[in-house]
Amino acid sequence: MSFRKEYPHSLSRFDYSENTDFTVGMDYSNKSPNEIKSFFNEVLKSGMHGLCFSLYEDGQKPGDIITEEQVRRRMKIIAPHTKWVRSFSCTEGNEFIPKIAREYGIKTLVGAWLGDDAEVNEREIEGLIKLANEGFVDIAAVGNEVMYRKDLTEDELLDFINKVKKAIPETIPVGYVDAYYEFTIKPRITEACDVILTNCYPFWEGSHLDYSLPHMKSMYHQALSVANGKKVIITETGWPSKGESFRDSHPSESSAVKYFINTQLWAQEEDIAIFYFSSFDESWKVGAEGEVGAYWGIWDKNEKLKYNEQL
Repeated sequence: MSFRKEYPHSLSRFDYSENTDFTVGMDYSNKSPNEIKSFFNEVLKSGMHGLCFSLYEDGQKPGDIITEEQVRRRMKIIAPHTKWVRSFSCTEGNEFIPKIAREYGIKTLVGAWLGDDAEVNEREIEGLIKLANEGFVDIAAVGNEVMYRKDLTEDELLDFINKVKKAIPETIPVGYVDAYYEFTIKPRITEACDVILTNCYPFWEGSHLDYSLPHMKSMYHQALSVANGKKVIITETGWPSKGESFRDSHPSESSAVKYFINTQLWAQEEDIAIFYFSSFDESWKVGAEGEVGAYWGIWDKNEKLKYNEQL
């Protein structure tokens, strides 16, 4: 039985086609803050392809054991808005994410978190294999930005990819997640993947909001150019609502809303599979990214939808 609410596949109350240049995005010059807010809510209601699952409440961090109840509560919030959910780990409570997603009729991109700890890596890989063989995985992601962080060598990562491929049903595509450019400079990894899973962040390349959509498109097409016909999925993209600027990228609620709208309209128009980052704000990310790290969510850290007030 599926508990997920159905949502329309097109926007019902807004004719955006005349006001949208799909090269650069919506023209907001003649839109009031309240009109933009209303459009954001309509786009959200129309549904996303995918959403990255934010696991941790305020005061929690990776390494903490997260309960099934917490995962279920957060899944219920996002379920009406997405067809897919992405998880980043297969241990410490993350294994509940794909299982509970199934209850809501949501498809799953399930990731094994790999790093420089061999024991943790083995637990993650075994967890991914177990979930896949139990029927909870639609796409398997072996690692996230491991090449970017230089936690493993190419050969080590390839060994993990091949191990998963051999251990799970052939019908489940296996890929690896990293920044778009890694697939152009790591051809052996690109070749080993059944699907190309790429993170695209104009914000972290210092793009001004006005040029962020064409910037993301160029990232996507760079990965597509080396995919050899394989499907390319944008596994992360987003814009923070608060925090420090990065070159010409400036966090704000207004910018986050506009980026979300532009991303979703482009994905719908061009049939691009995107997992938006992220579902909920997570305070623990301040340590890794500074203040900006805590404000990537569509919902805040208290699980309340952001951007309901006037921008």
